[in-house]
Amino acid sequence: MSKHKVVRITVTNVNDEKIGGEALDPTVPWLCTPLTHFSDYRKRPKDYAGQVGFVIVEIETDSGIIGVGSCGTANSGIKRIIEDHFAPLVIGEDPFKVELIWSKLYRSSARFGRRGVAISAISGIDIALWDIMGKALNAPVYDLLGGKTRDEIQVYASRMYALKDLDALKDEARGYVKEGFTMLKQRFGFGPADGVKGMKGNIALIKAVREAVGDEVEVAADAYMGWDLEYAIKMERELRPYGLKWIEEALMPHDVNGYARLCSISQTPISHGEHSYTRWDFQEIIEKGAAHILQPDVNRVGGITEARKIWAMAAAKDLPVVPHGNDLHNLHLVFSQVNTPYTEYFPAVSEGGYSHFWNLFEGNPIAKDGKIAISDKPGLGYTLDHNMLATLSLKE
Repeated sequence: MSKHKVVRITVTNVNDEKIGGEALDPTVPWLCTPLTHFSDYRKRPKDYAGQVGFVIVEIETDSGIIGVGSCGTANSGIKRIIEDHFAPLVIGEDPFKVELIWSKLYRSSARFGRRGVAISAISGIDIALWDIMGKALNAPVYDLLGGKTRDEIQVYASRMYALKDLDALKDEARGYVKEGFTMLKQRFGFGPADGVKGMKGNIALIKAVREAVGDEVEVAADAYMGWDLEYAIKMERELRPYGLKWIEEALMPHDVNGYARLCSISQTPISHGEHSYTRWDFQEIIEKGAAHILQPDVNRVGGITEARKIWAMAAAKDLPVVPHGNDLHNLHLVFSQVNTPYTEYFPAVSEGGYSHFWNLFEGNPIAKDGKIAISDKPGLGYTLDHNMLATLSLKE
């Protein structure tokens, strides 16, 4: 038991800066998603996606320590759940009692939670508590998880959204190789609604990048839940000549049986997990052989307290865990566990993609020659830019 007590929780909704207008320009980079099934999606993205792109949780103790966490799969419901339901259960507690707090939050929200918004809310709280523990002990979080297992790790450049201009896509891929990356991930642009023409479009995207970087650079590709099983089976067979490192999120996350079938016949490794929640979702995926690579995101699965269990479950089956995103809440697991062979790296690009953590936090590791290292600063090691937070926050 520590001498610290939680006295305040502050939750801030951050604007989704990726959505800048009433319609999406068809000439800009895009990706296949579950929403591309609907013909009006690109005309009314705000109606489908909402305004909230990120949620920041700040937890303060009676000793003045402030821990910072974030909630993935953001939407406006997270803030209300934390303020109205979870905060009374956390305020007054010892922030070191992460297992007890986690269990209280999970069980108290069982009637409306277990996945989605409630687990994302728990994630943000839990990450902030680990940040507090590290700061209180003057130790990086990875030391609290067992210590560093390496000094640096290979990362893959994760961007290369679908483009109609394939020469521009090739130039983008070559640019990352020139920066020292030897592994890249691009996005598929088409799904079942696009028919055979769309399948040819996906092949053209993959072919363009492979031609640009050659066969000594590893290339993966992300379907972002935009396919179905029949389409995924056909697509994987057509893409075999291009030697993809993996195909990511081919199906909706609930279709674990479909993933198991795809894994059983695919010659290309199948990965997913960024939209799965808690150890119980991953238990089903592991038991059914429904993924070759697990890809949780710590600020979605339940925070660090839950994520370390998922890493351990995967280790028992010799499954690699390659988390979604290079946020520091993920990297402390990456650097403290042995079953992460490489990890994702979203470049600091101002427009599109996954960029909130670059905008809001100082202290994110910068890739050099396709690798990153992590600092030994206490806690998670980043500093929240409150001026930027005020600029990007949604006014109520």
